[in-house]
Amino acid sequence: MKLKNDVQRSAIETGKRAAFMVAIAVALTLPLHSQQTANDVSASAAGPVSQQPDAASLQSDQQIAQELDAMKKRIAQLEAALKQHEAAEKPTVAPRTAKGSAPVAAPAIEPVENAVETTPQTATPAKPAKEEPFAFADWTWLNGNARTKTPAFDSKFFTPEIRADVDYIYDLNHPKDDTIGGSSEVFRSNEFHVTQLGVGGDFHYDNVRARLMTQFGLYSQTTPRNDASPARGQWNLADAYRYVSEAYGGYHFNALHGINVDAGIFMSYIGLFSYYNFDNWAYQPSYVSSNTPWFFNGMRVQIFPTAHLKIEPWIINGWQSYGRFNNRLGIGGQILWRPNGWISVVGNQYALGEDALNTPGRVRYHTDDSIEVKYYDHPERTLSKAAFSLTGDMGCEHGGGVSCAGNSTQIIAGQRVLAPKQDFLGFMLYNRLWFHRDLYGFTLGGGKINNPGRYLVLLPPINGATAASGTPYFTENPGDPYKAWDASATFDYMPSQYLTFRWEFDHRAANVPYFSGKGGITPSGGNTGAPGSLVPGFTPDLVKDENRFDLSILVKF
Repeated sequence: MKLKNDVQRSAIETGKRAAFMVAIAVALTLPLHSQQTANDVSASAAGPVSQQPDAASLQSDQQIAQELDAMKKRIAQLEAALKQHEAAEKPTVAPRTAKGSAPVAAPAIEPVENAVETTPQTATPAKPAKEEPFAFADWTWLNGNARTKTPAFDSKFFTPEIRADVDYIYDLNHPKDDTIGGSSEVFRSNEFHVTQLGVGGDFHYDNVRARLMTQFGLYSQTTPRNDASPARGQWNLADAYRYVSEAYGGYHFNALHGINVDAGIFMSYIGLFSYYNFDNWAYQPSYVSSNTPWFFNGMRVQIFPTAHLKIEPWIINGWQSYGRFNNRLGIGGQILWRPNGWISVVGNQYALGEDALNTPGRVRYHTDDSIEVKYYDHPERTLSKAAFSLTGDMGCEHGGGVSCAGNSTQIIAGQRVLAPKQDFLGFMLYNRLWFHRDLYGFTLGGGKINNPGRYLVLLPPINGATAASGTPYFTENPGDPYKAWDASATFDYMPSQYLTFRWEFDHRAANVPYFSGKGGITPSGGNTGAPGSLVPGFTPDLVKDENRFDLSILVKF
């Protein structure tokens, strides 16, 4: 700025001097011209005289001509300097080459007086950014993935998320206490209920990340009661985490295609379906999903070696648990592979956790593997898309009086004891169709499990029973048989990417009395005594099957 002001003052002052000198020259020239005219007239009147010019007059004319010539040169120099100064004030436009890689240098300008010499800078070509993981395709068709394509609001620091799940369940068994058991999604019949209301979102700034999602409504009661770990030790872990479904913080490392390190409560996705019903093809998932973990409490590392692959190891407190059941943590991990936009393959593995409350030495193993395929995609037609998902699970426990391989004997306290087989085997298959540019959806599906020992069977809430209390009316002892199967039909109306109206019919069955019958599962005077305790004269009405209609409104922003 100082250079600019100096140049302007110099140009103005020089211009003033030039104008002053021009005015003097004009003033001097006019008398000389007038004198010469007068002399010419006198000479003409007097007659011919000598033609030799006066020496003094000739010398004066030559000096004036020289001064005028010098002034013209000086004015030309000033004009050139002024043009250079004006050009320097204009912003430099850097035109792009055909490759668009570097700016073209502007022509150099001769420095003006008092100008500061500058050194031209060479632009460093930007390093091409690595492809974002799984950003090469649209994955909103997947079972277990939200179908929202764009957030309703976003910012550099925070992306909010709001979820609402409101349902009305019509149970054809008509339990008199309106209580439904054996599900992690459906809990009351013939009533409207807020199953889940979540408010939270994702925080992200300077590679630091965090996520919070609350859970109000029935989920705040039904999810903690399925975890027995708070019964070990103090501080009421179930109450501490009751209103939180996700809460973690972490850091993103700019290595490979990204590495995330997170710690806290995060979703497990064992069983493919999402904890949030808005994301799923059906409201009531089959047992393979409903009876396996929805969350973990621990630490995970998400590694993306390529844009098509994720490797995610975990170290966690236990199998869907806020704390440890005994004295050992569990380990596990997920491998997710998506080679193209129409197939997704995921495997979840869990091992080494001792997840039977107060039974040290009983170790759990589990594998959960799914494939999803979009086999039809024509958005311009009435049938817009079609896809299926297939999930298979296997697992077992060994030690602490049970065996993975089958009935065997173990030495416990110096005595030979029969260790019954305790394992899990199941599958589920769903097929979904989308119509009229994804305005409507229709899903058929179901599955089956075999779980001797019942260690993954959801305990019916008879007389307020929880996973920690157990109940004498439905035991979960080694060797207890349990086989179950189900089928469902789901119709969705989706007028907005943020809203789903859902109608569903479910049929569920088991080989032992398990579901709520007409008489209900609550004593006539309400829950009596400690949760799950035996009540004299009371027998819960358990039946082997149930049929129900599920109507729900699902919202996600």
